[in-house]
Amino acid sequence: MKKFILSLLIGAFVMTGATAKTAFVYFSATGTTEKMAKNAAAAMDADIFEIEPVHKYTKADLNWRDKKSLSSIECNDPKSRPAIANKIDLSGYDTVIICYPIWWAYAPKIVYTFVESQNWEGKKIITLCTSGGSGLGRSGTDLAKYAKGADFKGGKDCTRVKADEIKKYVEGLLK
Repeated sequence: MKKFILSLLIGAFVMTGATAKTAFVYFSATGTTEKMAKNAAAAMDADIFEIEPVHKYTKADLNWRDKKSLSSIECNDPKSRPAIANKIDLSGYDTVIICYPIWWAYAPKIVYTFVESQNWEGKKIITLCTSGGSGLGRSGTDLAKYAKGADFKGGKDCTRVKADEIKKYVEGLLK
């Protein structure tokens, strides 16, 4: 009987370790972040999900020089939470890597919509961004405030970082 119980406990321990999974979740309006996220997810043999906006951003929407462009309006409104077209279920994942472009020194507001829609209890999160020049800034720590119950491990600007380097970085954060 003792051997049977021990076998069950060992089996449960092995199963728990075997089911620990990582998911990449990305938002990309131009394809730059999508490419980074897909390459990194493939290098880590992780699942990947796209945050799909209800309203697809056009080139005019993304014109940061136009104060009336959709992205400018969203970024200037702290309460803005653009709608997401798809549901992403992260219940089977213990580590979630959120990938996004930097807009006006922050993650796009749709990423906040996503973060606020999830149950983060017991999950580790890492943020990776692509940027035209301003870098990660405090976008990762800012998003982590909205991921109630998550263990924020860190973040990095991965604009010019190869997938194997991203893998090494993530693995280092998770040690």
